Amino acid sequence: MPSIIDQTLFSEPSGRPLGLVFLCGALLLAGQQGYYVIVEGATPFYSTLFMSVGMALSGIAESLPKSRRREAGVLRLTAITVLMSLLVILFLTPDLITA
Repeated sequence: MPSIIDQTLFSEPSGRPLGLVFLCGALLLAGQQGYYVIVEGATPFYSTLFMSVGMALSGIAESLPKSRRREAGVLRLTAITVLMSLLVILFLTPDLITA
């Protein structure tokens, strides 16, 4: 009987359309961050960078061919780790995120 982790993390990638959505979202977040830092002169908001990296990793995982299930699972797991580390940093030391 397969576990729920195998069914969700190590399933076949959903395909390029969903991967493109994730990658476009990551690009939009990174572009917004770059605009505010370069044009407006604001200090970087690191939580946006964490979210864009997590979305980019998810987009790459979903864009892989269907035969690359293990690699997609590793990329999904890395994206979850990046996003969970954002939550841990937010609760333990919020000054690192907002500064």
